[in-house]
Amino acid sequence: MQKILGHMRKAIQQYNMIQDGDNIAVGISGGKDSLVLLLGLVRLRNFIGINYDVTAITIDPNFGGTPGDYTAVSELCRKNGITYHIVPTQIGEIVFDVRKEPNPCSLCARMRRGALHNAAGEFGCNKVALGHNYDDTVETFIMNLFTEGRIGCYSPVTLLDDKKLTVIRPLVLATEKEIRRAVRHEGIEIVKSKCPADGHTNRQRTKEFIAAQERSDHGFKDRIFGAMVRGDIDGWGIK
Repeated sequence: MQKILGHMRKAIQQYNMIQDGDNIAVGISGGKDSLVLLLGLVRLRNFIGINYDVTAITIDPNFGGTPGDYTAVSELCRKNGITYHIVPTQIGEIVFDVRKEPNPCSLCARMRRGALHNAAGEFGCNKVALGHNYDDTVETFIMNLFTEGRIGCYSPVTLLDDKKLTVIRPLVLATEKEIRRAVRHEGIEIVKSKCPADGHTNRQRTKEFIAAQERSDHGFKDRIFGAMVRGDIDGWGIK
């Protein structure tokens, strides 16, 4: 976990993500990234020299019409003194049953993001922290390039004027492998996704493509990320 905290501290300082007095809503899916992000933000307060509050929020899509079981998340929050809110929605029903989306991920992500932003505002938060990691960032760049024919990615810090919120991604310098290691070391209990499309998405195919490239051409992933930083693509240049 120490390595994760180092990556998070560097990202926060490099991209000026957090200031004194912030109340940060952490979007919790129950997966490894969001839980490591939550624990990391809580522990960083002890030594980073910034005073901020952390609020955990889960947007429950109710996949299959059944509420998710977030008992493990509730227990983690209780042990660490974190305020935790679960917001029930009908996103799963709308995306899979009503709309019957052939490519559901984009609509689902937009709806969950909107619900999270609204909830963050209701709970008095001025920032929203998402658990995107280093691998997610490279994958998103590749997906945008190959699927949409454009050069771009999400930004490490995004100001949402209409919501009076700032979206931050403090985990972006930590690799997926390092996050998995932290989960094992800390004994963090993961909430298994009930999404019907899990494991059958464009992101999964992109992940497999990058892994294959990395095996035959070591450093492929780092060169992609390095190009994003050097080109200051969507704010990734070092500030």
